[in-house]
Formats: sequence, C-alpha cells, structure tokens
Amino acid sequence: MTNGYVFREYIGAQFTGVQFSDVPVNAGVSFHFILAFAIDYLVSQSSPPAPTNGVFSPFWDTDNLSAAAMAATKAAHPNLSIMVALGGDTVQNTGVNATFAPSSVDSWVANAVSSLSAMINQYGLDGVDVDYEHFGADVDTFVECIGRLLTQLKASFPNIVTSIAPFERPDIQEYYQALWSKYSGVIDYVNFQFYGYGANTNVDYYVKFYNDQQANYPGAKVLASFKTGDVTGLLSPEQGISGAMELQRQDKLPGLFIFSADSSKLESYGFEYETRAQVIIANH
Repeated sequence: MTNGYVFREYIGAQFTGVQFSDVPVNAGVSFHFILAFAIDYLVSQSSPPAPTNGVFSPFWDTDNLSAAAMAATKAAHPNLSIMVALGGDTVQNTGVNATFAPSSVDSWVANAVSSLSAMINQYGLDGVDVDYEHFGADVDTFVECIGRLLTQLKASFPNIVTSIAPFERPDIQEYYQALWSKYSGVIDYVNFQFYGYGANTNVDYYVKFYNDQQANYPGAKVLASFKTGDVTGLLSPEQGISGAMELQRQDKLPGLFIFSADSSKLESYGFEYETRAQVIIANH
C-alpha cells in the first residue's frame, strides 16, 4: 500500500543498457519511471535531424525498454507507472538541440495529440512530462501548444499523470511559469531540476531554492531532485538526499525524482541513491 507520495526516475536517454528490472522499487511509494525521451524530430542517415511539428517518436533505448519490458515491470510492481518525457536537451547523440519548433499552434497540437495518443496506447503509458529546453517559438505559442496538448490528453486519458520539468534559467522559467499560470489545472507535478544548482548548495540553500520555486509555481506539487553520474561543479546526490530529508522534516516534500537510472547503472554506488530516496518518501 503506497502512501500517496511519489518517487520518479528518468530512464533510457543515455543508452547504458539499463533495464527496468535493474532499479529497486519500494512497494511503499508511487513509483514513476519517465522514459527519456519522445521527440518531435526525424533522424535520417542522409540529413541532419529536423523537427516534425508535433509528430513524436521514441528516442529512448527501445531495445532494453520495450513495450514488453514495460508490461512485465508493471505486472511485477502494482505501484509502478511509466511516463514519457517530451523534448529534452538534444536529439539523442546527434548534438542537435531538441528545439520546440511548431509550424502553427493548431497543426502542432493536432499532430502531438495524435502521435502521443498512439504512443500511450502502444506502450501502455501512464503520463507525459514536458521537458523542452530549447525554443524556436515565442512564449504564448509554447503555452497554447502545451496547454492544449495536456488538456486534450487528459480528456482522452483521464488517469494520466502530467508534469513539467523547468530549471533555473530566466528564459526557461519565462516559458514554464507562463504555462503554469494559464494551465496549472492540467499539470500534476513540477519536476524542478534542482541538480542544476552548484556544488556549494548546502541544506539551507536547497530549502531556499525549493521555497523559491514553490513561489514561482504557486500551488504546485514541486518535487525535490538530484542527479547521479557526473556531477562536477553541481549539487551531489548526498546534497540532494540531505535537502530532501530537511524538506520532509518541514512537511514540504510531495515527492522526489532522480536523473537518471542510466547514470546510476555505470556508477560504483549503483542504485544506492534510488533506494535511499525511496525510503525517505516511503517513511513520509
């Protein structure tokens, strides 16, 4: 029986061979894998990656994270759901930015609703996470495209979970805060990328940064976060754990996410932080 608090982890972007079954799952939490990423780009051998105006395709490690693997891990863990993240930083390993570049609001929304609905049905997905980090359109266009997409997906799939994944950069915040301001009613979580903060982030600073983002996204369930793998110059997993524990002590912690399972698989510590983070959430 879960306690209603959530642990989430991004998986599949870095092609390290990680499988769902590698990651420990605590039965006491609502556990969300987030596939990284689905992108509305086309990659071919003859030309550079090009945007497809809302026609999304899987760019995660589909060999290891297949529809059959998803069905198996969900059958093994009744508390487990699987989401897909949209966009991300770059188009796989091409070095090309995964830029939000719609031809028009109406055409992008129609294509996105159609392609993502098919993907949700094909893979049995339970939600979407909006993770664009590069923009080839203005704020209002982004707000309307994403807001209408989430509204229509929620209408078609009433049980899906939705989230957005901003981080501390003024241009990023401008887009996502405007989206939250108008369409917060169709956004369940804010996966704020606290791991973008520096290595000097102690517990007091972590809590301050969290409070800042709670103010930026008023009324949101803002999730704490940290990353595994290379954290040179950035907040470490230990700092993330310490910050989350203090937020929990202050009764401010609706959940936590980690980026990423792919990185953890390569580290000598393995999935230690996934285990520790879930214990925090399970003991809420």
